[in-house]
Amino acid sequence: MTAPAHRTIRATGPDDLLAMVPFLLGFHPERSLVLMTIGRARTPVHARQDLPDDPAEVPELVTELVTVARRSGLARAAVVAYSDDPAGSDAVARALVEGLTGAGIEVPVALRADGARWFCLGDSDASCPHACPPDGTPYDISRHPLTIEALVEGRVVHASRTALRDSLVADDLAEVDRVGDAVEVAGDRLLAACVPASDPAAPPDPGLGRAHLVSEGRWLQHRVRRFVADGLRLDSHDVGRLLVAVAAVEVRDVAWAEITHQGAHRHVDLWRDVVRRAPHETSAAPAALLAFAAWLSGDGALAACALDVCQDAEPGYSLAGLLTQALAAGLPPDSWQPMPESALTLFRGDRSGA
Repeated sequence: MTAPAHRTIRATGPDDLLAMVPFLLGFHPERSLVLMTIGRARTPVHARQDLPDDPAEVPELVTELVTVARRSGLARAAVVAYSDDPAGSDAVARALVEGLTGAGIEVPVALRADGARWFCLGDSDASCPHACPPDGTPYDISRHPLTIEALVEGRVVHASRTALRDSLVADDLAEVDRVGDAVEVAGDRLLAACVPASDPAAPPDPGLGRAHLVSEGRWLQHRVRRFVADGLRLDSHDVGRLLVAVAAVEVRDVAWAEITHQGAHRHVDLWRDVVRRAPHETSAAPAALLAFAAWLSGDGALAACALDVCQDAEPGYSLAGLLTQALAAGLPPDSWQPMPESALTLFRGDRSGA
C-alpha cells in the first residue's frame, strides 16, 4: 500500500500532481483513493487504496490511511480520488481530508480525477485555490515532462494495478517447462542426498538431508550475491535449483537475509524474474521474497501484487501473512533491521562460512 519517496519532485499545480501519481505508484490508478506526501516528512509516503463500494467501509479506510500518515510524520498531504463517479468518491475523499485535518495534517490539495478532467474537492468552488470551474479542468498527463522523463529513464508505468499484477505472469511457457524440468532434477538430487550412497535401499537419513540443505543454502548465498554483483539472468538450471532450495523455510530465510536496503532493487529484479519463470506450484516462496524486496525498495504496489501471487500458490503462506500486515499498517521500510547470519538456524554449527 505504501511507497516512500526516494526523490524530491516539484509539483506546481494539479497537472504536475496527477502526473506524479503513476510515476510513483508504478501504474495508473483506477477507482482509487491516493494519499501523497507534500513537503518534508520523517518518512515520506504515498499510499493507494481501492475506493470502497460500501459506505460502511469508509471509516475503517480513513482510519487506516490517517494512521499511516501519522506514523510517517506527515505535516502536509494531497488527496486524489480516481473515479468518474462523484457520488461514490467525493464523500470518501472528503472524509479522508477531514480525518487528516483532525490529526493535525494540512491538506492543501484535494482532487477527483476521471482520466480526462480534474475537479477540486474543497468545501466550495470558491475555496478551490486552483480556480477550478464546476465542470472540471481538462488534463493530459501523456505529454507531461514527468511522463516523458519516466519513458527516457526506462521506467515502466503499467496501465492499471491489474496490468502490474499480470506482469508477474509467465509469457514464455516453454521456459516455464524448462524450469519445471530443472525443478525435477533438483528434487531428485535432494531425495538422493537423503539416502546413504552405500545402501540405496535404506530409508532416508534426516542428517544427510539436512547436510544437503546446508550445502544448498551456501550455494544459494553465493548465487544470489553473484546476481546482485553482475545482474546476469540465471539460467533455467539455476532457477529450478533455487525453487527447490527456497521451498525449505530455513533455506528461504537465507535468501530473505540477503535482501538489504542498499541492494533491494537488485533482489526485485532477481525474484521478479524467478516468479515469472516458476511453475505455479513452486511460486509461493519466490513471490514472498519478491514482495519483501519490493516493500524494502519502496514499491508497495508491486509488493501487494507479489503477495497475491504467493497466496494464489499457497494460501496462508507465513511470510506473506507478515508482509500483508506490514503493508496494511503502513510500516516504513526503514523500520526493518537487517537479519544477521547468526539468526539463520540453517547455518548453526556450520563452519564452512559464506
